[in-house]
Amino acid sequence: MMVDTNKNISTPRGSQLTIHRVSLDHPRRWLMAGIDDFRHAPVTSLLYGLFWAVVSLIITLEAYLLGLWHWLPVLLGGFMFVGPLVAVGCYGISRRLGQGKQATLGDALKAWTSHTSQLAMIGLMLLLFFIAWFNLSMMLFALFFGLSAPNPEALLIAFFTTAEGYGMMLTGTVLGGSLAFGAFAISVVAIPTLMDRDLTFMEGIEASVKSVTNNFRVMLLWAVILTGCTILGFVTFYLGLAVILPVLGYASWHAYEDLVGVENADKRL
Repeated sequence: MMVDTNKNISTPRGSQLTIHRVSLDHPRRWLMAGIDDFRHAPVTSLLYGLFWAVVSLIITLEAYLLGLWHWLPVLLGGFMFVGPLVAVGCYGISRRLGQGKQATLGDALKAWTSHTSQLAMIGLMLLLFFIAWFNLSMMLFALFFGLSAPNPEALLIAFFTTAEGYGMMLTGTVLGGSLAFGAFAISVVAIPTLMDRDLTFMEGIEASVKSVTNNFRVMLLWAVILTGCTILGFVTFYLGLAVILPVLGYASWHAYEDLVGVENADKRL
């Protein structure tokens, strides 16, 4: 792994972040490291993953029962904006394992409660992306299908057999993908950075954006992998999320470790 010493970030506390250059082989390494962490804490990982899988299932059922089934694709797409926050507990577990210690759900909970203010600020920014995605989806739906939603069968057929359906999916994919990548760019290593070091959320965001711009092809590949794996979790009726979410969370922690170096800063304990 090469270090680009020209990509340094000085912080108000006198610390210096160094953004590393990584190769296209690193996403595979991150995934393997995530799988290895899962194997070292299988019960804890499954319980954490199952919690979020059940939450996702409940939200889906509530939307359907309230007659908001046509917004399910929007809500599923919105998961890409909140995913970095969902992984917070995984960062705590993976960090614990990296210290050679046994990880428990308490480590996941501690990861949430130890960085509340900074996580809240990151969460607020990701919420703004989600709101933008929701409003964009509403406008696109109204533009292509009008203000009234057809029944589920008719809408599904329209998506895959009409020009309006193709147009909405193409436009939504391009615009939604751009929003999702923007959220990814500001958060991919921001949350692990501010959790692991005594830094602010803005310093974490700066490190995240520079990690993406300095490794654009690698991070684009990583974003595609994260998206593809998450979709796989959806199509398995959320059962796959119980395994996929922890593995991706652990892998994201290892991505942070490879991408960001900090000098003259004390790690949080």
